[in-house]
Amino acid sequence: MTGQIGEVMQESMQAALTWVRSNAASLGLDEDFTKELDLHIHVPAGAIPKDGPSAGVTMAVVLVSLLTDTPVRPLTAMTGEITLSGNVLPVGGIKEKFLAARRAGIQTIILPAENRQDVDEDLTPEFTEGVTIHYASRIEDVLAVALPLLKARPDTKPDLLPVVVEQGVGATA
Repeated sequence: MTGQIGEVMQESMQAALTWVRSNAASLGLDEDFTKELDLHIHVPAGAIPKDGPSAGVTMAVVLVSLLTDTPVRPLTAMTGEITLSGNVLPVGGIKEKFLAARRAGIQTIILPAENRQDVDEDLTPEFTEGVTIHYASRIEDVLAVALPLLKARPDTKPDLLPVVVEQGVGATA
């Protein structure tokens, strides 16, 4: 892991890799795929240091996408931390992250289920209009949205509760 990343982000990356390793078979991967594969994760951006506990979910999706040769859904953003058992933990700065995603033209956003209250309290319906928000409590929930073409799925029941926001009105799907 290289680039200007801090210890917290390095731990997020390691947790994501550990989860992928322990779920390799259910993802359709050889269980010892790391024996013949050298993974290098680089977070570029010059001398701008990056750190914070919100990259684990994204790192897990990137690893699964790369290792299974499955494309990530276009115009999708996500945030959340991952535990070794695959739980998605809440993160801070939801309003700022949502704003950045909107500016980038993102149409689908995956957030930790425990951050639903942040969206309800901090974001107006006009602000979320035209964006589909999915709340995830497990990494499998995230993979189901971010990697819809993934053929192998971990043998767990996702707790995914998507919320589609159209014309400023949230409707549970």
